[in-house]
Amino acid sequence: MKTTKEISAGPIPLVDLGQEFASIQADVMPVLEKIFLSGSYILGENTQTFERELAAYCGIKHAVALNSGTDAILLALRALDIKAGDEVIVPVMTFIATAEPIVQLGATPIFVDVDPIRYTLDPQLVRQKITSRTKAIIAVHLYGQPADMTALQAIAREKKIALIEDMAQALGARYEDRSVGQFSDIACVSFFPTKNLGACGDGGAVLTSSDRLAERVALLRNHGAKVKYRHEEIGYTSRLDEIQAAILRVKLPRLDAWNDRRRKIADFYAQKLAGLSCQLPTEAVRCRHIYHLYTIMTDARDALREALASHGITASTHYPTPLHLQPSLAFLGGRTGQYPIGERLCRQTLSLPLYPQMTDAQAEQVAHSVRGFFGMAS
Repeated sequence: MKTTKEISAGPIPLVDLGQEFASIQADVMPVLEKIFLSGSYILGENTQTFERELAAYCGIKHAVALNSGTDAILLALRALDIKAGDEVIVPVMTFIATAEPIVQLGATPIFVDVDPIRYTLDPQLVRQKITSRTKAIIAVHLYGQPADMTALQAIAREKKIALIEDMAQALGARYEDRSVGQFSDIACVSFFPTKNLGACGDGGAVLTSSDRLAERVALLRNHGAKVKYRHEEIGYTSRLDEIQAAILRVKLPRLDAWNDRRRKIADFYAQKLAGLSCQLPTEAVRCRHIYHLYTIMTDARDALREALASHGITASTHYPTPLHLQPSLAFLGGRTGQYPIGERLCRQTLSLPLYPQMTDAQAEQVAHSVRGFFGMAS
């Protein structure tokens, strides 16, 4: 990293998608031109090839490309026959998309508090919430940190319930030297533009080694049809288009290098911010964290965010309201104090800028400004 004398004075965004595109523009534009000239935009060669490449990257038999990570969860639940009256366990600290599809199917999300260090499902608390109506557990690899899949697998097998991985923020992360997505019945990916592997629009996929589940998701994404105009069941329009698939194909071979760069910046932050009055993210044992977000915890979260903004640095809150206190889920009867760890995270977490194209000088500027806020000289 550069010295403080070389610190950049320019604004520093949370993520810079313009810089990311600039790094791949020469490879993307000819591919897009070819698609435009072909006139093939839906379920074409790029989508089919990307599905094979993504499955191979994750070491999983099948990938089915969809139009969003939210639909990936919805179709995964449908493929597992989750229905009205069923219960699905989810962490209380996650994006709303983890729980929305459960409600849309008439099932009930059962919230569980998270581990205070890794920010993912606490397996012991999961066990306490299982009932005769529990049909699935959704493990969210939050911020790029794998959940404790050994413990969650054991619980799911013992109770004979499905296990789903929400790996929207963790493509490329590893647990016990295996890719996340390999530890569940079905896994869900998001290609939202800001993800580690992001499209230039919405996109998602499911990953599974089950032929049956892959076939069901592929059916559901295309109006429930295997053959045109013959609809086996009520489905959806949830297909990744050829343009997004082509862009993702260009990006996928770069993902490991991009994740390595994220990890390098995270290591730098860990060194520079050690000893401050804040909790830094850590990499759990036997895990490879890919730092979709570098999220710290501090009682002075809001003041720190404002101070950074005054220096042209964008920091953000992920997420300010836990699921049980979301207005859209108020009918479930959630109340303040029910999930103390998740609620504390929502009050105290702040994500610092971190993206592969971030320069050493920019990382130095962020660290310098955070240390300055806490009264520490760089």
